[in-house]
Amino acid sequence: MSLFRLSVATVFLSLLASAVGQVANATVCPADLKIGGAPPSHTKVLILGGGMAGVIAARTLHEQGIDDFVIVEAKGIFGGRMSRKQFGVNGSSYVVEKGPNWIHGTQTGSGPANPVWLLAQKHNLSMVESDLFTNITFFDYNGPNDYSKTFNESLTAFDNARVLAGQRWEQNKTDLDLRSAYNYMGVAPKTPQEEACEWYQIDYDASQTSSLASAWNYNYTFDSDVGYSDVDMLSVDPRGMACIVQAEAATFLNTSQVLFNQAVTTIQYNQSGVTVQTRNLTNDTSGYTLTADHVLVTFSVGVLQGTDVTFEPALPDWKREAISSIEMASLSNHQRMLPDTKASRYQQKGKYPVWQSLDHPGIFPGSGIIFVTVTVQGDYANYLEQLNSNKTTTQVQQEVMEVLRRMYPNAPDPIAIFMPFWGKRSLVPRLVL
Repeated sequence: MSLFRLSVATVFLSLLASAVGQVANATVCPADLKIGGAPPSHTKVLILGGGMAGVIAARTLHEQGIDDFVIVEAKGIFGGRMSRKQFGVNGSSYVVEKGPNWIHGTQTGSGPANPVWLLAQKHNLSMVESDLFTNITFFDYNGPNDYSKTFNESLTAFDNARVLAGQRWEQNKTDLDLRSAYNYMGVAPKTPQEEACEWYQIDYDASQTSSLASAWNYNYTFDSDVGYSDVDMLSVDPRGMACIVQAEAATFLNTSQVLFNQAVTTIQYNQSGVTVQTRNLTNDTSGYTLTADHVLVTFSVGVLQGTDVTFEPALPDWKREAISSIEMASLSNHQRMLPDTKASRYQQKGKYPVWQSLDHPGIFPGSGIIFVTVTVQGDYANYLEQLNSNKTTTQVQQEVMEVLRRMYPNAPDPIAIFMPFWGKRSLVPRLVL
């Protein structure tokens, strides 16, 4: 099915997308590990991080007959940025996602299949199809304004920029960022409506501004001829999207292969092996000194760009340069619950470029409650995170409602609000979708 989106012409780098929720009464995720004793202090391979990359790295070793490894994870459960939260009031309990919501790309015919999609199928993740480019109602700063023709023209410009990138690659020419590609083709956006359409495709989808996003980057990822597919699947599973990682881990791991609640602080390495020092997050004390022949670091670039983990000796210049040059998105998801069934008329909302309702078949039909995830990217996201860190959630709400009521004067105040900001969390700075 297609979900309902609203695009609003604005120069702000901001986004409103869906919360992922469901009445929390489903089966618990089968995440219990086999009992295997305490983890050893020395192992052949240390895997740092228990998100998707860390668990799949461990599974790959297991499939190759290597089980002498230990996963070190800062949280008390697998999943990394995949994380859920109970949300609701007045006896209505829902599960919302604080991190990833979608699986982008599935499979076309007998072509390559997205491995995340395969995991979701294996563990029966509840999903609905979500289409970014249909069922869109357009508004701008003056209210309703059907600029769908502008939107369709922006789709064509985007496709042509990808073709240009492929041509330049074949001619051994340098890649162009998308903003430069649009200028080169003479289709750079000039009006607020054109800016909004460009933002919807680039900043929203890639969590980068068009001046940073690579045109070649988009040349094949979801192309059904060489990639997975152009289908987006939205998770609506009350067990949370992290269940696909947790359930998969339970199929092959035992307790002797995992250390939870241990934050890595120092990684010492040489030709002979590696020594890792951790901090126990349960009681904020010194943790373990672990040694291994090899180490796999699966931390996100956002963590590597920070100062929580020290490498001794420092990583080579070329590697630090590569890590530092990657733009990390700052995405802020807000969930709002609006009261009673009359709120359904307000599922199209104002200031930020995209809003999405969950009051639809396959998600929460007839629930009378609207969930909205406000996802804001770039400098404005940093501004909102600063507001949140100062405990001024009310200010954020007022800012959002002010613009909403410019479009819908009688829109009710939300009766619940949740804003999971990732940029201020030391162990998981920034959120990449």
